[in-house]
Amino acid sequence: MRRYFLLLLLVAACTPKEQNTISENAHPLDGYFNSMFPAAEPGAEVLVTVGDSVVFSGAYGLADLTQKTPMTTRTLLNLGSVSKTFVSNAILQLRDEHKLSLEDPLIKYFPDFKNKEIGRKVKILHLLTHTSGLPDIRFPYQDSVFYLTAMDKENWAPILKADKLNFEPGSRFEYSNPAFNALALIVEQVSGIKWQNYIRDKILLPSGMNNSTITDGPHPASGVAHGYIFSGGQWLEKDYGEEPTFAASGNGGVWSSVEELALYEQAIQHSKFLSAETIQESRTVKNFSNWNDSTNAQIGWSWFVTTTRNNHQAIGHTGSQGGFRANYVYIPEKQWFIVLLSTTPRPLEEITNHILDFLESAEAKK
Repeated sequence: MRRYFLLLLLVAACTPKEQNTISENAHPLDGYFNSMFPAAEPGAEVLVTVGDSVVFSGAYGLADLTQKTPMTTRTLLNLGSVSKTFVSNAILQLRDEHKLSLEDPLIKYFPDFKNKEIGRKVKILHLLTHTSGLPDIRFPYQDSVFYLTAMDKENWAPILKADKLNFEPGSRFEYSNPAFNALALIVEQVSGIKWQNYIRDKILLPSGMNNSTITDGPHPASGVAHGYIFSGGQWLEKDYGEEPTFAASGNGGVWSSVEELALYEQAIQHSKFLSAETIQESRTVKNFSNWNDSTNAQIGWSWFVTTTRNNHQAIGHTGSQGGFRANYVYIPEKQWFIVLLSTTPRPLEEITNHILDFLESAEAKK
């Protein structure tokens, strides 16, 4: 294993072109990924960094089955719920500029709540932590034609009609996609510009994510990978136009690549769009005084804070939308960053653990 750790160091020192040559021909993780993502099937891309150095990257399978387009580490894939971290960061920017407060009640931004008391009880901070108690009373599969093109406003509107909460805000965790449709709309209200443009200008571009983009209706219609599921003995496309709520982008609309997500994490580490204090705050678990869930809280301002099976703290987010899957993991203690993007459902947690085991073994043999 010593030679493998040396190989990691060698990869880190190479140019991107040289990295691809080494990872494709020699890296011990490569065979594993080739077996998980066969060349003629929907593919994936992966990137691993230690500190600021890329130690492994690779792309496998196809980005488009019809066109037989090979996956690359620069191919844009839908991030699913990893997108929520971008919306959360935009809210925190506006908070730091004193343009909103996380304690603001939702009725300040959405005065047309049917039950005004709900609008007064639920605050921005509850949306960020999936603790609002707001019921998801959409019926996307019963009205699939509408929800194939319904955007953030249309996906949030049914929630405003709720008669009651599922639980008191702050007392329990219940994952909510409409919460982030609402947060995106708040960014738009407060900033005065389309929220996709705000995040592009204030987060994507400062991070160097020049090719990343955000769903806006059918956008992006080209230049991106497609998502797929295997059903009835064949691969079926499953993204915009096939998956209800796919156009609701506040909860899952960012498209990026592993290369640009590595830039995103570096921008976070180097405080390029938020202060170090705010980043630390966002990645610290929020414990509300009225918490009475059966499990402990494990989320900050959208970031999940968990523990790996090797007892390292892990900060990250997963993503699942249509055929797309994503896993974004940062291990502060080791300064390890792993990002996986796939165009079809695959066991990304298992794959991530395989990479973590490899890094543990390589470090032990230094």
